[in-house]
Amino acid sequence: MNIILLGPPGAGKGTQSARLVERHGMRQLSTGDMLRAAVKAQTPVGLKAKAVMDRGELVSDEIVSELIDAELAAMPAGQGAIFDGYPRTATQAEMLDALLEKHGRALDRVIELAVDEDALVDRITGRFTCARCGAGYHDRYRQPRQAGVCDECGSTEFKRRPDDNEETVRTRMQEYRAKTAPILPGYEARGIVRRVDGMASIDAVTAAIDAILA
Repeated sequence: MNIILLGPPGAGKGTQSARLVERHGMRQLSTGDMLRAAVKAQTPVGLKAKAVMDRGELVSDEIVSELIDAELAAMPAGQGAIFDGYPRTATQAEMLDALLEKHGRALDRVIELAVDEDALVDRITGRFTCARCGAGYHDRYRQPRQAGVCDECGSTEFKRRPDDNEETVRTRMQEYRAKTAPILPGYEARGIVRRVDGMASIDAVTAAIDAILA
């Protein structure tokens, strides 16, 4: 199956994509990861993207389309694709449809991880990680068993992402609603949109997605 996972930053798209890769052998196509890999490998499209980024400009939809085109061409026909956080605009949605058709594929499901904005702010602003091993914690939901000491490696140093603050999270939510949410009606008209409670536990979200793909 070929699916899109939609949801604002912090909704859990990356976590669920990784589980789909592990459980179903699907391929996660994250445009950010593909872009970094292409630049590092100095592929033709990677060099093109690097030149744009070196000028301080945003990578165009056409370059992203080239990246996806190359990835789809390299994938076995029977392997499903997960588009993580892409498309983000109506133009990108049209480009994706054309690319899938080119490679003899079709979009089977668009799964939106629905979230409550206030709860998402609480989830993101409270998270922190061990500076040594990367184990994840949360001010409210998962404190280390011994205060100030990592459960996994015993380190006493922790860190927070600088963009894990309320203002940034609400700005990203606003951007998601303005740019990405409007692409949903087109997919809804095709009857392929399904919604999952993104605020449920990770295992519950995984089970809900598995049920949709069954």
